[in-house]
Amino acid sequence: MKILFDCRYVRVDHHDGVSRYSARLVEALARRMPVEMLISDEAQLAQLPDLPWHLVSSPTSLREPWIARQINPLNPDAVFSPLQTMGSAGRRYGLVLTLHDLIYHRHRTPPRNLPWYIRFGWWAYHLTWIPQRKALNRPDEVVTVSETTKALIAEHRLTLRPVTVVRNAADPLGDDPPVRRATPGRDLVYMGSFMPYKNVDTLVKALHDLPGYRLHLLSKVPAAERDRLEALAPTGTLTFHDGVTDAEYAELLETAHALVHASLDEGFGIPLVEAMSVGTPIVVSDIPIFREIGGEAGTYADPRSPAAFAAAVRTLEDSVEWERRSARAREQARLFDWDRSADVLYEVMRRVATKPRPEDAER
Repeated sequence: MKILFDCRYVRVDHHDGVSRYSARLVEALARRMPVEMLISDEAQLAQLPDLPWHLVSSPTSLREPWIARQINPLNPDAVFSPLQTMGSAGRRYGLVLTLHDLIYHRHRTPPRNLPWYIRFGWWAYHLTWIPQRKALNRPDEVVTVSETTKALIAEHRLTLRPVTVVRNAADPLGDDPPVRRATPGRDLVYMGSFMPYKNVDTLVKALHDLPGYRLHLLSKVPAAERDRLEALAPTGTLTFHDGVTDAEYAELLETAHALVHASLDEGFGIPLVEAMSVGTPIVVSDIPIFREIGGEAGTYADPRSPAAFAAAVRTLEDSVEWERRSARAREQARLFDWDRSADVLYEVMRRVATKPRPEDAER
């Protein structure tokens, strides 16, 4: 059985969500079955495990619809891609594609780091469900990262193919930390971008009802956005880190009163898992995906109500409640594990790789 894993979305500097999903999942899958990687830049190898690899064109290349012409000569039994956009015209192998979320159907602004023609295509792709249906009916099977997205795929009738949840997970932030006890600190941590649907405004405005609290905003932020947020918050209650190292991130999480996230829409929520893994309670939007990730460990609030968010944060001022949420957080975080995800993906790839294909019947 020959399995190829599409690692062309792995970033050469630092991981984003899809990059981490690719790198960690291929490493875990390779402990279960022989896997070879597809890359588009040899610099990607620095972020990947030591596995056989093949150099093919970039996923943003105009050659992408016909990428099978480069893959067919490698004679794979099945190919896995961590996105749904991999070309498939003329393929002679089993194919599994991944849909992470449907956010961009509701929030159509594409990532700014893509070429203009890709950004335009991205925007147009998400205007209707038709392109998504065409994409998700091309592979043999579809993978997604959460039960929430699986339910949305079914609700919008996006594919006739089997859909399997191969969960996302978080990288360990260091050694297993000791059990946390409530402290008098009132530091809140937000890890995420400042795109409109992330709804950072609610977190900032909630500080008016949280005297003595400080909100740490960890990601890089444009100067204009920083000025705008500072104007919304009480003076001196925001700390902009403009990017942090893994070590700094771990230290901030391990000492925080809570991780907060008021997003209106998410595909998963890696920061929630990262916080829970070190016993830091989470106060987050009451949306389905966060309910799935946080379970009984989370404290939930209406993301459009700063007052409701502030009230949810204040429930953790009781030390008994804080320690109860902290203990539950650690238990909940254990559900998200790359090896568990690889076990599920192994069964998907084995099934697709051994599925009879039309050309097999002709021989």
